[in-house]
Amino acid sequence: MKRSILLSLCAFSLLSACQDTHPTTDMQTQENAPPIADRKDSLLEAHGNTRVDPYFWMRLTDQQKTATDPDIQTKKVVQYLEDENTYTSEVMKPTDSLQQKLFEEMTGRIQKDDASVPYLKNGYWYYTRFEEAQEYPIYCRKKGSLDGAESVILNVNQLAQGYDYYAVGGIRISKDNNILAYAVDTLSRRVYTYKFLNLETGELLNDEITNTEPGGAWSNDNLTFYYTTKNDVTLLSEKIWRHQLKTDQKEDIMMYHEQDPSFYISVKKSKSDDYIVISCRSTLIKDYHILSAHEPTGTFRQFTPRNGPHEYSIEHFKDKFYVLTNWEAQNFRLMETSQEATHLENWSTLIPNNPDTLLSSIQVFSEHLVISQRSNALTSLKVIHQKTGNHHEVYFDEPAYVVYPTTNTEFNTTKLRFIYASLTTPNTTFEYDMNERSKTVLKETQVMGGHEPSKYTTERLFAEGRDGTQIPISLVYKKGLVKSDQNPLLLYAYGSYGNSTDPWFSSIRLSLLDRGFIYAIAHVRGGQEMGRKWYEQGRMFKKKNTFYDFIDCASYLSNEGYSSAEHLYAQGGSAGGLLMGAVINMAPERFNGVIAAVPFVDVISTMMDESIPLTTAEFNEWGNPKNLESYEYMHSYSPYDQVRAQAYPNLLVTTGYFDSQVQYWEPAKWVAKLRSYKTDENLLLLQTNMAAGHGGASGRYRRYENVALQYAFLLSLEDINE
Repeated sequence: MKRSILLSLCAFSLLSACQDTHPTTDMQTQENAPPIADRKDSLLEAHGNTRVDPYFWMRLTDQQKTATDPDIQTKKVVQYLEDENTYTSEVMKPTDSLQQKLFEEMTGRIQKDDASVPYLKNGYWYYTRFEEAQEYPIYCRKKGSLDGAESVILNVNQLAQGYDYYAVGGIRISKDNNILAYAVDTLSRRVYTYKFLNLETGELLNDEITNTEPGGAWSNDNLTFYYTTKNDVTLLSEKIWRHQLKTDQKEDIMMYHEQDPSFYISVKKSKSDDYIVISCRSTLIKDYHILSAHEPTGTFRQFTPRNGPHEYSIEHFKDKFYVLTNWEAQNFRLMETSQEATHLENWSTLIPNNPDTLLSSIQVFSEHLVISQRSNALTSLKVIHQKTGNHHEVYFDEPAYVVYPTTNTEFNTTKLRFIYASLTTPNTTFEYDMNERSKTVLKETQVMGGHEPSKYTTERLFAEGRDGTQIPISLVYKKGLVKSDQNPLLLYAYGSYGNSTDPWFSSIRLSLLDRGFIYAIAHVRGGQEMGRKWYEQGRMFKKKNTFYDFIDCASYLSNEGYSSAEHLYAQGGSAGGLLMGAVINMAPERFNGVIAAVPFVDVISTMMDESIPLTTAEFNEWGNPKNLESYEYMHSYSPYDQVRAQAYPNLLVTTGYFDSQVQYWEPAKWVAKLRSYKTDENLLLLQTNMAAGHGGASGRYRRYENVALQYAFLLSLEDINE
């Protein structure tokens, strides 16, 4: 993901042998020097090649991190991370007042007493609300009518008291509306515990299920709950279990065991309430197993034999399933099949593959189908009448926007709910009459203090890549700004896993726009903005296209006069942090500063270690370095392995000590190695949240402290201090 005045520090001053063999920054005085990590070379051998890793010692096990009596290595690692935090704090101290102002701006735009749009499910209206000064949501419902009495089903603020981190997920309510199942993570490792609450009596049941994912499904007997557990070492979702209320977890029955470690698994209930569905997914293959929700002790059956590569999704309706599949259809086609005969040979095509339009998902209603689709880096909705076949599309006229269905729990309705947003328009929930083709605003996210979209300008540009590919760029800036090489510009991208970066609205971004920044999104290959081929051209042995696209977008924006290298900044997180690491190795001169959040930068070592969460499930994304060809290609771009003696941009790197997706030692090692090699005197800062993981702090306010630090980092490099 992502990646002044220096005061006297109490630095972590271990001697470093790297000074004898590698160039290092010549700091002005010893007291201003950043922490210097101890160097202890580890030799990592593969395919006759030996890599020297001087900071391999920074890796700790989960047991070491959570031990009440830490060992010597743990103390050493923690001390180093804390010293880096101290160094970052001292370097950024002149921006303290700016950070506080930014934080107050960002949180000041949030509507303090807020509520989601209620939705109807099984006789109850459900919604989530926030109270002023409270960090966490309050889950509520009303029976029968929105005019009825409110019932609070879960107040997370009360549950979170005494915890540095608290996350609730996987909320599921039994069909008789009486039992609430909810999953809790108090460490940010994404390992949850399921709890059960009787909504009639308020009693917390003794049932407790540990080591779970935040997702599950109730059978229709209101007593049986299906859930997923993780592998103790890799944290991969691995087994599906059947739990009977008022019994111990030890008595639960295993219903499915995924033997292939390249797959993630989960379990959910169909919208129709008729099926329990196990979903198994790897990078290029999806597989489903189904069971009647009316037969809780029954056996799951496979929807169709697992073949690869083949990705598809299923939606049950009456006596059939709709199937969205890329079988012999790169951009997916819509098919259907009987619920009794679900194997592939029985599927029939309803909407064929379109090479120019990617079909992303479907919503099923009693009279209509709604297809979410993507074309030319824009999303749209296609509404189809199931009986007549008549169809129309829902479009908007802004240059760059995003539209997606939101919560649609009812079959028997002609009303579709969707969310629309753009870089200038806050998220707006619409109710759309699919027969009348009319829409009603149910809620527009309020920006407190006022926000006028007309005061900002959005553009959609296309940069020509070095191979002739046209790369979309979405950008926004305050109206009246003119092209100039003096404009500060922040360029963001992700570009992996087929995840598209859409032009959503962000109220916090206004703090940059109002201070003269341009914000741009590079829709680089590796996502699916331009269809499935866009993803295929940015993974495995074509991964470097992602990096080249980003660099070429940066060059285009400079050449077109929007900014210049002296004022151009880059940001990315997780796999987008890998992107940041790669581009500053390849083209450091293009940027003045870079933010790399929880960056995946030690590609070879991580992908060689199958005990690390996510490794085996991502061989089809990055490659398996145990194969020589993959090893050599990955090594050629792995940011940690490609650090060299050269000038680097100013760099702020963030991570979380308990991150299970990109372990903290990747960015920590990377920063230490960059300190050893870089030949410039630019800033190099590492900020570790010692109480959080991949997503940062929990709560709706605290997370903005880190954003304020990032923005202050950018603004200070532009000498913007207010």
